[in-house]
Amino acid sequence: MGRLPVVARAAAHFGEEPCISGKRGSGAVFFSGCPLGCVFCQNDVISRGCFGEEISVERLRDIFWELCRQGVHNINLVTPTHFAEAIAAALEGAPPLPVVYNTSGYDRVETLRELAGKIQIYLPDFKYATPELALRYSRAANYPEAAAAAILEMFRQVGPYKMGADGLLQSGVLIRHLVLPGALDNTRRVIDWLTEHFRPGDVLFSLMGQYTPCGNLAGCPELRRPVSAAEYAEAEAYLWASGWEDGYVQEPEAAGTEFIPAFDLTGVKPAGR
Repeated sequence: MGRLPVVARAAAHFGEEPCISGKRGSGAVFFSGCPLGCVFCQNDVISRGCFGEEISVERLRDIFWELCRQGVHNINLVTPTHFAEAIAAALEGAPPLPVVYNTSGYDRVETLRELAGKIQIYLPDFKYATPELALRYSRAANYPEAAAAAILEMFRQVGPYKMGADGLLQSGVLIRHLVLPGALDNTRRVIDWLTEHFRPGDVLFSLMGQYTPCGNLAGCPELRRPVSAAEYAEAEAYLWASGWEDGYVQEPEAAGTEFIPAFDLTGVKPAGR
């Protein structure tokens, strides 16, 4: 990827946590490419296939305003890390909505500091707590330390989360963790890290059970099945036992490919083109 953003879709999206999607949807801008190489990526047509259209910074800013006029609750930057410079420029003069930085968590602290004051809501993953799993599944052995440092920087910038009277997140950090099949020890370690570094009221945590076999799993046969109900129940029980209550757990029906949006350049080109 170059310096100009490449976008595959820009439209109201209802697949985020309730405090992000609300009733009118989150204004999701799906960027193409990704800093990670996750073998199980459900968006691999854009993350690794890089499908999308290159646009100018000015066009990206226009997209933000078009989403605003559609009535969305926020501007949701999905996989934005590698276009952070262009995004920072596009946010100058952006609409008065909370901006969500929806990321894998594999971000440099220096990059995040360049965005300080422009992002109201950070929505990072914390995928792995061990370098072995991070290397096997995402080709990034330093992911645990990078994600930990990034999340702490995000919290430093925006502080404890704040909810509006409408139940929508106005500012703060919402950490996501996807439970993977056969990797409950990883989930337990992520929850341990959460409770060691934050207090109730600091951040939100979303324990996700929606893993669906996708991507290129030829070398990882253990990932060719969904997370079982028993596995997710065990992960959920560990979360409750930790005493953490701020955030979300998922219902089993959240898994499946029907929640993957159509990457068809919706909202990318100006109207009439």
